[in-house]
Amino acid sequence: MSSQTSSFQLDGRRALITGACKGIGLELARGLGAAGATVVINDRNAGKARLIAGQLREAGIGAEVAVFDVTDRPGLFEAINAFEAQTGAIDILVNNAGIQRRAPLEDFDANDWHDLMRVNLDGVFHVSQAVARHMIARRRGKIINICSVQSELARPTIAPYAASKGAVKMLTKGMCAEWARHGIQANGLAPGYFATEMNRALVDDQAFSEWLCKRTPAGRWGRVEELCGAAVFLASSASDFINGQTIFVDGGLTSVV
Repeated sequence: MSSQTSSFQLDGRRALITGACKGIGLELARGLGAAGATVVINDRNAGKARLIAGQLREAGIGAEVAVFDVTDRPGLFEAINAFEAQTGAIDILVNNAGIQRRAPLEDFDANDWHDLMRVNLDGVFHVSQAVARHMIARRRGKIINICSVQSELARPTIAPYAASKGAVKMLTKGMCAEWARHGIQANGLAPGYFATEMNRALVDDQAFSEWLCKRTPAGRWGRVEELCGAAVFLASSASDFINGQTIFVDGGLTSVV
């Protein structure tokens, strides 16, 4: 194996993925695991996390479990500190946990706004802070924040979601500004429109799907496995001098008008 190829391998590294029991999080766990990482499956439901970890192990992927809620700061700090002490170092963090709420902005419920921010933004801050303190001590680490095409573009009925994902993009830059000197690379991975459970209503909407395929240069919805290449790159030593950037995996959507 050439040095160029080996720089993409994740053997011997451990990757914590929040919200990893379904959708993009689960697919990224498979992708990072296939590249050699031991993946740490996070969910607030212990039974669900253990089930998914078991399925991954049956598929030949090293998998462990870290149970916590990304909105529970004391609980997640306790869980992450215990994991580091009892199991081992978290070399890669993927902040994937996220939710969506839809409504016209003038009617958007304040509780839904706060729920979005607690999960999509506050959760990234809390988990990153808990993990980064250990990474800083080791002077190495990779953080991948799952942003969105909505980190750049807005659509009706999801303005608060766009606000949360735009904030994650800027928080990623802030992580670079603060933590690059400690050997940490923090970057964003921004999916376009992918056929996931979160987007099921849109996938099933024929008019929206037709509009999306015309709007996207690639002419189709994304497949979740197509996110794995960029994730492996950002998690590997191949990206050691890339920091504070957001990679859009969107079939060209944000590049054209």
